[in-house]
Amino acid sequence: MKLLTFKKDNEVRLGVKTDNGILDLNKAGLDFTLEDLVKNENELSIVKETINSTDSEHYLSEAEIEFLPPLLNPEKIICVGLNYQSHVEEAKLVNVPENPVLFSKFNNALAAHSENIPLPKVGGKFDFEAELVMVIGKEAKDVSEEEALSYVFGYTAGNDLSVRDLQFLTGQWLIGKSPDGFAPIGPYVVPAEEVDPFNLNIECKVNSEVRQSSNTKHMIFNCAKIVSYISKHMTLRPGDLVFTGTPEGVILGLPENEQVWLKPGDEMEVTIENIGTLRNVLV
Repeated sequence: MKLLTFKKDNEVRLGVKTDNGILDLNKAGLDFTLEDLVKNENELSIVKETINSTDSEHYLSEAEIEFLPPLLNPEKIICVGLNYQSHVEEAKLVNVPENPVLFSKFNNALAAHSENIPLPKVGGKFDFEAELVMVIGKEAKDVSEEEALSYVFGYTAGNDLSVRDLQFLTGQWLIGKSPDGFAPIGPYVVPAEEVDPFNLNIECKVNSEVRQSSNTKHMIFNCAKIVSYISKHMTLRPGDLVFTGTPEGVILGLPENEQVWLKPGDEMEVTIENIGTLRNVLV
């Protein structure tokens, strides 16, 4: 099941991707948003029933809709840095982190599938980072690794866009990570019961050229460890987003004389196995 949030006729709606197209669940009689569904995953059974009993008049093509970020107003967007050994090495950092390296983005950074992303007027070293993103489904505080994934509602694809010269301007990464639109996610959220987060292929293409190709099994801290660790330091709430880190292949990891930074017109595609492909163009 691939859930999405979209806009049609100036209304924000909940949909599900099917073989017949995008089913408009609100037009089919369901009066809730994806945020509501995240908070009450028992309603997933209602969604399944609706899919099996809906008339064709409630299906739309993707060309008819405007994708929105699946979650529009998360309380927190938490990101994990340096979470693949190969990325630690290419970033020229000798020590592998002993604990997850956490930083944050804000809601202004959210962007949707197919949304054009404006490059900021400050900085110039623009980079991509393909990532698996967790959507938290239940309030989580001091949870163990063994139970941690039961607090995850689902998974989506994300691109942790970065302005490298701003990221390393000081010891804090924030301004290099949170320009407007620099956290695109989507296009779909797949419920956790349908995803094995420990073994998913992850890929990033720029202008159709493969730049990153790896698997989540190579994470230093897997999804269960990440949720457990964060929950011991702050309370995770339904709808919170957790970017889980990027593998090798980013521009930062290249020798300086080979670093060609992203520019207006570049198209990025982040593909996560069993979830989908997130596409954005820089402007």
